[in-house]
Order: sequence, then C-alpha cells, then structure tokens
Amino acid sequence: MQARFLSRVVLHLDMDAFYAAVEVREDPSLIGKPLIIGHRGRRGVVSTCSYEARKFGVHSAMPSVTAERLCPGAVWRPGQMGLYSEVSRAIRRILDTFSPLVEPLSIDEAFLDLTGIAKDLDGGSAIAAEIKRRIRSDERLVGSAGVAPNKFLAKLASDLEKPDGLVVFPIEDVPTRLWPLPVERLWGVGPKTGERLRQRGIVKVGDILRAPVDRLISEIGESMTRHLRALARGDDDRPVVSSREAKSISEERTYGDDLTNPDDIDRALLARSEGVARELRHEKLRARTIHLKIRTGDFTTWTRSFTLDDPTDLAEVIVRESRRLLRDRIDLGRKGIRLLGIGVSGLLAAGSGQAALFADPSEERTRRLAEASDAVRKKFGERSLGRARLVAEPKGEDDGPAEASSLPAID
Repeated sequence: MQARFLSRVVLHLDMDAFYAAVEVREDPSLIGKPLIIGHRGRRGVVSTCSYEARKFGVHSAMPSVTAERLCPGAVWRPGQMGLYSEVSRAIRRILDTFSPLVEPLSIDEAFLDLTGIAKDLDGGSAIAAEIKRRIRSDERLVGSAGVAPNKFLAKLASDLEKPDGLVVFPIEDVPTRLWPLPVERLWGVGPKTGERLRQRGIVKVGDILRAPVDRLISEIGESMTRHLRALARGDDDRPVVSSREAKSISEERTYGDDLTNPDDIDRALLARSEGVARELRHEKLRARTIHLKIRTGDFTTWTRSFTLDDPTDLAEVIVRESRRLLRDRIDLGRKGIRLLGIGVSGLLAAGSGQAALFADPSEERTRRLAEASDAVRKKFGERSLGRARLVAEPKGEDDGPAEASSLPAID
C-alpha cells in the first residue's frame, strides 16, 4: 500500500493572507501594520487579516465588533473583489505552466498534480520552491506550499509553517506529524463532531485509530468512521481534477443598516449586476438564468429567478430583470433590505449556442462599450473606471448604507 501512495506527488498552494497581501502590495504604506479586510460595525465580518493583526487574535469569519475590540489600532479596508480575482487569475496562469492538472479550490488556493513531472517528493519540493519564486517575482506576493503523496496531506502540510512555508509530508511521517494533531484537523470534523469525539476521549488524530471501531460507529456512524480512519492513516485516493466548470456566478452584500431608500436599493442592484457581468466576461461566459436574493432585517428571505430567451453577459440586462423581479415578485412591505444578492446560472461559453437571427444593435453597442471598459480597468486598475451611477456621494459619518459583509472569508 505504501508504494501506491509514493507513486503520487501532489502540491497544495495556499496564498498567505491573500486579500490583505494584495492591499499591502497596492499600498506600501500598509506594510507592517495590522490590516483587516472587511466592514466595521455590528453586522460586519472579517474576511481576512494581515499576520500583524492575527497577533492580536483576529481571524477570518470573526465578527467585526470582536476584531475592533481585540485590535483597536487596526487599519480597515472593505476589499476589492475585482482586483483579487484578477490577481488570482494571474497566479493560475503561473501554475498552469508547471502542470496540466491544476485544481483550484478557491480564489487563493489550488492543488497541482506533479506525478510524472517530479520524480519524487523532493522533486516536487523543488518545483514548489520555483512556483513560490515565480509568484514572488511576478506578483510580489507570498504563498505557502505543501508537497505530499495525496491531497489531504498536501493541504495539511501547506498550513504547518505559514507564512511563506514549504513543507514536504511523506507517508512515513504520519505517526509523528499527523497523529499528535487535534482531531479537528481531519476533513469532516466540525465543531459538533469534534465535541462529540472529545467527550469520548478522542482528542488527537491518533486516537481515531486507537479507539475501538464499533465504538466509533456508534458515535459518528459507519461512513464517517471509515472516512476518518482512512485520513488518520494518511490515506486519500482522490484525484486532482483539472477543470471545475462554473455552474453559477453570484455576488451578495450584507448591510450595516437596512436599505430602505429606493435609490440606495437600485444602486445596490446595479452594483451587484455590474460585478456579476464583469466576471462573466472575464470567464468568457454568458448566462441564461438570473437569480435575485433578498433578506430583510427580520431574516425573511426571498429568492426569485427569471430565464432569458438569449444568454447575456451585460449588466444592463441583468439589472433590468433584477429590478423587475424585485418590483413584481417580492413584497417588502415596509421592511428594509439587510442582504441583497444577484446570481446567474445556465452558463454557456460566449459565442456558443444558436445566435439570434437579428442581433439587437443597441445591445451590441453596449457590449462593445463594456468590453472597452474591461480593457481600461485591466490596463490601469480596477478603480480607474466606473459607472457614474455607482460613484459614492459624500456622506456624513452616520449617513447612507454601509456594507457589513462583501467578501468570502479566507485564511
């Protein structure tokens, strides 16, 4: 069985404090300062933070009010998802030059299968070092890498010596390096399962293998027992999958104060439509179905959708149908909007499918303008061009809707 594991070389790359690192790269005055990416206030959540902020106990997914209490001197930034996505794509292009099998997990991490490219784990380590060098040189960013005979151990290894780590984790090291770790380090062990195991004296990964199998099955079920015992042995046969076709694209925001002003609501619809449309064009996709998600202050949630006759990648089309969905199919009454999201599905490659017999000239002009705007932002930066409708007007400290959450949390 060992020979089977040793025949594979898998690399996991995890960019260090990705959003924060990009912000520091763009603004060197932030170097060395505790930096938090997220929105302040009672509904805010930390998306990520710099390592300087982590020394105060701040971490991703923490409520912003807690982070403010722990690190009152932190610098806060709301985040720039468009910029982060652009940098992520640049890093992906670097990874593609090292292996044809790259499996992105999220905006800041990916697996590479180096089997047949690297002779062994040491060869994989040399490739990992070169990848890190290229990212540092080309993008001025730092990532941590783990190299192992499978995905579980590689991902575990990349987290052991952050930031700027490079750890090789051979199968022989499982008893000395994996077994002493908390049982929560196994995939699938969340807070509830972890607490249940700890109450039964199963605290470390190694305890999973020492515990009677029947006892484990009675606590967590046969399937989970089989899964956790395999991981505790360092066993993970899942392949690195090179392509994960997008099934949907979406953006949503939670607001510190509920949106009640119709103009603020309409601007939010346009902003989310613009973000989704730009991502569609980046990925050379068009969408057939538009989804609207609304949550009010009392947590009542509506989800509504509409399918177009012709797929689109234009914000004008997406916001038009989103406005109609809100007007005709959602009754807010006097409630304000706590969360607003727009998504698209039914994705097709741009240019695929049956073209309309008579193209709409105005839509074609709008598309040319959108593509020209994309080119300007790519050359001069995400903030170089924007819709006048979305330019924030000067407001007092307590005026206007403040976003409380806008980015997915990352480590």
